[in-house]
Amino acid sequence: MIRYVLAIAILAGVAGCASRAETVGTAGGAVAGGALGSAVTGGSTIGTVGGAAAGGYIGDQLGKDYNRKHP
Repeated sequence: MIRYVLAIAILAGVAGCASRAETVGTAGGAVAGGALGSAVTGGSTIGTVGGAAAGGYIGDQLGKDYNRKHP
């Protein structure tokens, strides 16, 4: 299951022309979300992947917000 989280984090980090803050936010959020999703659902694949997706999205949005505040 951790393989799924790492794969999503890597893909999210290299996708598009994101800034460093967005890339770090996306990858960090995906890893943290995947770990949390796995823990909450008892290690289910759906929980892990869903948590990674949600965490990656939230991390990306936080990275974008950081970039707006720190031009």
